[in-house]
Amino acid sequence: MSRRLLLADDHALIRVGVRAMVDDLPDFEIVGEAEDGQQVVEKARELKPDIILLDISMKDVSGLEALQPLAEVAPTSKVLMLSMHSEAGVVLDALRRGAQGYLLKDAAMVELPLALRAIDRGERYLSSAIAQPVIEQALSNENARADHELTQRQVEILRLITRGASTRAIADGLGLSVKTVEAHRAQIMKRLDIHDVPGLVLYALREGIISTDD
Repeated sequence: MSRRLLLADDHALIRVGVRAMVDDLPDFEIVGEAEDGQQVVEKARELKPDIILLDISMKDVSGLEALQPLAEVAPTSKVLMLSMHSEAGVVLDALRRGAQGYLLKDAAMVELPLALRAIDRGERYLSSAIAQPVIEQALSNENARADHELTQRQVEILRLITRGASTRAIADGLGLSVKTVEAHRAQIMKRLDIHDVPGLVLYALREGIISTDD
């Protein structure tokens, strides 16, 4: 049985071209089309397609903005982004929002069958031209997060610093030496790249380490 596709793109010529490519694939068929983000959500709710081919840059509601409502109205549908945007940050944003794959429009003719079959198997798919930059960006982001992670002890000390406790009071309260607390304080500021107490307070509030009641 053919897998049912919903195609969303605000350019009629793109839709015609993609439909022509899909028509040559015996195991896939396009059962509906949409030309903007709102319409694709409505069509997905109605049709419950197996795969949604979704453009990013559409009028009113973009493809990225449509990903969350699509997940709500058609949770079993898998999404393959179809876009001209090759920036690694854009690709990662789409994947984080729920897309299973990302296909560049200029690679669609060669890679569309590969992408559709991979996603249908439950795999992720990235156009070959963007796979390496996306992996490198993802690794860079992961390393940056690791550089900013605090140990449990440092979170505890940060909480006390932002509550106005002195270094001596923190040391006495935690059973540490003053030098150890000072070393932790310096490491906290280095990891967070924040070098004053007001900045630490804002960070702690934003991350939920302290509350406005503290």
